[in-house]
Amino acid sequence: MEERKLPNPTLIIVLGVVGILCCCFAGIGLIPAAIALNLSRKAEEVIAENPELYIDKQSTVKAGKIIAIAAIAANLYILVRMAFDIYSMGWDAYKMQFEEAWEQAKRQAEATQ
Repeated sequence: MEERKLPNPTLIIVLGVVGILCCCFAGIGLIPAAIALNLSRKAEEVIAENPELYIDKQSTVKAGKIIAIAAIAANLYILVRMAFDIYSMGWDAYKMQFEEAWEQAKRQAEATQ
């Protein structure tokens, strides 16, 4: 049997990893992680139709799906944590704390140069 190309197995992993890396930016990583999860579901449907044609790509799709789910979980945790912090201390105090941390990071960056 001839082996067919599975659509986007590497892209699924890349989007999942980007989703994990972007979770620190206020949950923006949900977007690439959700896309990766959707692509992995479509790839699983293609694999289910003819599993013998995609034996070597099944593990790549499964790994990408796991990474995407982990990215979604990490992003949701960050969003829930931010919402809880804003709720518990108020928007003004949260904003002030963020600005102080930003200024401290800038001072540290200038000191290392």
